[in-house]
Amino acid sequence: MARRRVDDRRLALAAGDFEAARTATGQLGTIAADFDSPYLRAVVEYARGSVLLADGEAAAACTALHRAWVSWQELQAPYEAARVRLQRARACRQLNDHDTAGMELDAARWVFEQLGAAPALEEVRELAGIPAPRGAGDLTPREGEVLRLLATGATQREIADTVGSS
Repeated sequence: MARRRVDDRRLALAAGDFEAARTATGQLGTIAADFDSPYLRAVVEYARGSVLLADGEAAAACTALHRAWVSWQELQAPYEAARVRLQRARACRQLNDHDTAGMELDAARWVFEQLGAAPALEEVRELAGIPAPRGAGDLTPREGEVLRLLATGATQREIADTVGSS
């Protein structure tokens, strides 16, 4: 049942239905309180912070997300703690606290790098405005031009003259 509440909250947030997301989060909070589970408390605080953030209440979101981060740290769940840091970075940006947002992003990036969590690293890069690293097969426009000239049989001198004049 708790899993369904988490899914309900995610769907409601994606649809922009903050009231439904708040309701699902509240129900999840009730379930967590009944079971007195540290895991569920962490999930609830993350959900609460995400709902508050999506609803434009960044300061309150930071508080809930901090509680979520502490819980994930106590549970020794680095990936989940780093996910919380991404949300905290978003909240800090809404508060124009760019220094803290940058520190949260750096900390999340470090954890994701250690864990080899490529999709999460891409999310950090997008949020931080860092371009994705070039892949081995990606060529710059100049490299592409040199390669095209080589394919036509141009000599090194011809390539240098052509590329150097452009």
